[in-house]
Amino acid sequence: MSDSWPRRRLLAILRGATEPLDAQELARITGQHVTTVRFHLDVLTRESLVRQFQQPPRGRGRPRIGYRAVQRSVGYQELAQVLADHLGPDPVSRSAAAVAAGRAWGARMDIGNQPVETLADARDITMSLMSELGFAPEKEPAGETPEHVQINLTACPLRELARSHAEVVCGVHMGLMREVLERNGARGRVDVQLHPFVEPELCTARLDLTMNAPDRTPATEQGDQHVIAPSVPRIPPQLRDTDADVFEQSAQQR
Repeated sequence: MSDSWPRRRLLAILRGATEPLDAQELARITGQHVTTVRFHLDVLTRESLVRQFQQPPRGRGRPRIGYRAVQRSVGYQELAQVLADHLGPDPVSRSAAAVAAGRAWGARMDIGNQPVETLADARDITMSLMSELGFAPEKEPAGETPEHVQINLTACPLRELARSHAEVVCGVHMGLMREVLERNGARGRVDVQLHPFVEPELCTARLDLTMNAPDRTPATEQGDQHVIAPSVPRIPPQLRDTDADVFEQSAQQR
């Protein structure tokens, strides 16, 4: 598929769709020109990543061509549903287990050495991580200040499961982002919150400098950029009691 962000985003959208989507629908979702979308769909089709389906026309005219992602993992959605149902008896318990699982996942990842010295570093690491997972992240300039940044997640690969089990799916991803940033030196200095479905097809991640928390080292200013102070020695990964509670409150507000 080469290193094509537009094609990764199209593939992520198709993987999260419950039915085939045609080029015009995908153009509307992504904001790309329909000709550009068709070009990328042709590449994905040749690489056997998506499959074409004939659909009824809208009104008069020829049948439409719909596209669906080729499923590489048989029964993955069903397996994820079963796991979600067995993580706990209530949303708070499931959220706690999900955040812990996300942290454990992040602890196993090979993330290289990417020291977090500024909030921009934290943003770039998070965007790279979520891009690799198929979320097609985008910067939100309107939501960016020296103290916080917002990342729009435009194509969740597990969108349909997240609609019924946001505390599990989004909890795992929030725990993952927190753990990856902490492994790079952001522990106690950058807070991560994930807000599911702020729009029907959009979730957002918000990263905040935590300069005033009593157990955290303040950030210092250098020129126009906030620089994160050197990290204290890192403790082994563990679930903080506040992780699940904060996410649960965010999910309920949505």
